[in-house]
Amino acid sequence: MRLSIINTVRTNNFNDEQLMEKIAELWKEASKSLTNQNTIIYGVYYHYESDYKGDYTLSIAVEDNEREPSLEILNTAKYEIFNVDKTEEQGVINTWKQIWKREDSGTLKRAYTYDFEKYYPNGEIEIYIGIK
Repeated sequence: MRLSIINTVRTNNFNDEQLMEKIAELWKEASKSLTNQNTIIYGVYYHYESDYKGDYTLSIAVEDNEREPSLEILNTAKYEIFNVDKTEEQGVINTWKQIWKREDSGTLKRAYTYDFEKYYPNGEIEIYIGIK
């Protein structure tokens, strides 16, 4: 799968006091260039420093082979897919907390290659976690 990057930020879930502001600004800037309402949008997490407690890169991307720069996510990678409860205001954050809890308990063996949130035009959201 080839994704074209719209915008990127480097951050940390626990040590960046401006985490929420950075991510909100990232999405705000990306939304300015998203004109097609039927586009599937991706929040791609990669270049992990270590685990979920370390620094990482987050890019907003779309399936568009015309744009540069781009990310290439191999179709051979294995993923566990988590469905986000879109009725919850904090649905995405709560799903990530579940993922971290599973990892901490040893029931989720993450690969830390590419993970991504997939936002469908109908409002559905899935989180794909690369697994070993």
